[in-house]
Amino acid sequence: MTSPATRSLLAGTVGGVPHRHLPRAVLTALTPIVWGTTYIATTELLPPGHPLFAGLLRALPGGLIALALTRTLPRGGWWGRAAALGLLNIGLPFPLLFTAAERLPGGVAATLAAAQPLIIALLAVAVLREALSAWRLAWGLTGMAGVGLVVIGPSAAFDDLGILAALGSAASMALGITLTKRWGRPPTAGPTAFAGWQLTAGGLFLLPVTFLVEGAPPAVDLTAALGYLWLGLVGGLISYVLWFRGITTLPVTSVAVLVLLSPLVAALLGAVVLGQTFGPVQLLGFGLALAAIVAGQLPTPTRSHS
Repeated sequence: MTSPATRSLLAGTVGGVPHRHLPRAVLTALTPIVWGTTYIATTELLPPGHPLFAGLLRALPGGLIALALTRTLPRGGWWGRAAALGLLNIGLPFPLLFTAAERLPGGVAATLAAAQPLIIALLAVAVLREALSAWRLAWGLTGMAGVGLVVIGPSAAFDDLGILAALGSAASMALGITLTKRWGRPPTAGPTAFAGWQLTAGGLFLLPVTFLVEGAPPAVDLTAALGYLWLGLVGGLISYVLWFRGITTLPVTSVAVLVLLSPLVAALLGAVVLGQTFGPVQLLGFGLALAAIVAGQLPTPTRSHS
């Protein structure tokens, strides 16, 4: 008698994903790792008080560059789909996340954002017609708890509007990821064009919101320019090309749990760059979150009758 994981390995798969797709899974994981650098890049490189402007530069320039490089526009019904995905994956999460960051301690906001794998596990039932998996839900809760142990401090405060904004951001991205998986990518568009459509749509939504809320852009010196370049080119265009490519080719729940890497990387950078320290509770949280990420790549256990 062999376990499901062992049978998966013998069959040439890991986590239900063929071996030939493992490099793509690793590349997809790079996206939340890069997203984990957003907090420290924002606080250490960018002018304060303009988070929406940072989000705008993370989306719109990269989207326009992708459109210029690929010269590929949506066709037919994909105009509406690209707009919807851009709004759900980029346009709505950014202002909601920044609202949460302003009204909640960073650890609380990060923990609520870590609810995304749980939301996707539920949406997969309604949107993708997948069976409800207690395995996915249990590990999603474990990962969320692990992130909470890593990033929530003893003086954490809670704000109703901040909590709703954080959960709204997670829910918006979760629905965007699930619909991306359901609709796939049209054969006429490569990963770069597909990411470009969504970045442009999300950026165009953010454009009026940013100037209505924040007014004129801040002065940009060399340090800020480097920060915006990192957020826009690496954290925006390159990351989203890898992310959407992964979503369309890998199991959606396996991709979703990779999001937990983002707050873990942010916490690690805080320790390395800002001198923050980890205690036993934080180390336990890291272990739980990493276990959830690994478990999310494994096949759901099934009862063996042999």
